[in-house]
Amino acid sequence: MSAQATEARPAVTTRPATAADAAQMAALLNRIIEIGGTTAHQRRFDDARMTQEYIEAAELISCTVAEVGGDVLGFQALEWPHPKGTRKLPEGWAIIASFVRPGAQGRGIGQALWAATRAAAIGAQVRMIDATIRADNAAGLAYYSGLGFADYAVLHAIALADGTPVDRISKCRDPGRA
Repeated sequence: MSAQATEARPAVTTRPATAADAAQMAALLNRIIEIGGTTAHQRRFDDARMTQEYIEAAELISCTVAEVGGDVLGFQALEWPHPKGTRKLPEGWAIIASFVRPGAQGRGIGQALWAATRAAAIGAQVRMIDATIRADNAAGLAYYSGLGFADYAVLHAIALADGTPVDRISKCRDPGRA
């Protein structure tokens, strides 16, 4: 047995996002955008945009942050499709978006966020959750597959802001399924 002591990581907690979280959430997502290759977002967020698009979105079901000691390490939003949006989904379907701070993966953040989002989806009587991920985002595709999301469609050659075509893989999951 090793004589080395292992330090326990502080517990990840989740709670509903508030406007007071906007700066940390924007910084987290902006870092992901800067790195590139994993989010369809390509324009930076400020506090106002983060609040409008995620924390207080018109079609919001839930927006949950995962934190350790007040430090936001991830967030996950669940929304009904916008009635005037480009995505047409069946009645009762919702759309999920997940973001974890680069370097913080593998700490249970995604699992903690999913538990809170799944409970919110069940409470809102969501029939199915859509996760549409860039085809070149291997970690995101693996995350949703690990949660039991199954592929149901491919959106081919969706242009990024710079014109680069990237496929999107659409996955879905019934939140009530164990």
